[in-house]
Amino acid sequence: MRPVMAVFTAALLFGAQGALAALNILTCEPEWAALSRELGGDRVNVASATTALQDPHRVEARPSLIARARSADLLVCTGAELEVGWKPLLLSQSGNPNIQAGRPGNFEAAPYARLIEVPAVVDRSLGDVHPSGNPHLHLSPANVTKVAAALAERMGQIDASNAGYYRERLKSFQERWQQAVTRWEQQAAPLKGMRIVVYHRDLSYLVDWLGMREAGSLEPKPGIPPSTGHMTELLAQLAREPAAAVVRSAYNDPRPAEWVSERAKIPVVTVPYTVGGSEKARDLFGLYDDTISRLLGAVR
Repeated sequence: MRPVMAVFTAALLFGAQGALAALNILTCEPEWAALSRELGGDRVNVASATTALQDPHRVEARPSLIARARSADLLVCTGAELEVGWKPLLLSQSGNPNIQAGRPGNFEAAPYARLIEVPAVVDRSLGDVHPSGNPHLHLSPANVTKVAAALAERMGQIDASNAGYYRERLKSFQERWQQAVTRWEQQAAPLKGMRIVVYHRDLSYLVDWLGMREAGSLEPKPGIPPSTGHMTELLAQLAREPAAAVVRSAYNDPRPAEWVSERAKIPVVTVPYTVGGSEKARDLFGLYDDTISRLLGAVR
């Protein structure tokens, strides 16, 4: 009886471990880590390659990051050339066949989103232009909804035993998300028409959604650092057509924004940009809550 009991106990332990086995997800950015947790609950282990205080265009593929990629079942990134400077090296160094381009374990959000600012001409003289369009797509609530549906489906494809669980989590998330979008649009009504100076074109989807207007950019061209000459020209422009605030993301260098703010006599508003960019932006809902609250503070 003892050998039989040993086999039976081992089978129970193996079954329990199998039931508890989690889908290992590595995301390129914090917003997709937050979305993966919303959809995966306790059935996923999630890590992000970057933090809210890092420029997602420029990331070093460190050995610790490569090690995480090596054990990932699913890699979730933005795409649209946002990670073109570091993702290829991460994939090649990981040696993980499951997350290579074209495999189910390689997921990009951009193909499921509506991209704006798609350039008619791609020329390096225009700065860091993305041929596919603006990749900072997570600041459009409609894009988040579309990406969530596609990501839940992909998670279920890779982890079929939990596909139903992911679908139920998706349904719950989308219901809560739509309720929040309605509330945000009501709260943000005073922001419509608000003229702001931005640092980089990473807030374009937010500006578009809320009906704000871009009065200028601290960068002379996308990806080109602010210069004193350009900011002096910007000040002259603002003297003719004033703006309500200079808005920068948490990962941006604060000094150019403060330079313009002091001389133009307008406030600086620092928005989290992504999950983890402020104390209140602990998840996607907090990200939008805090962003709108900070912008409204400038209006008031």
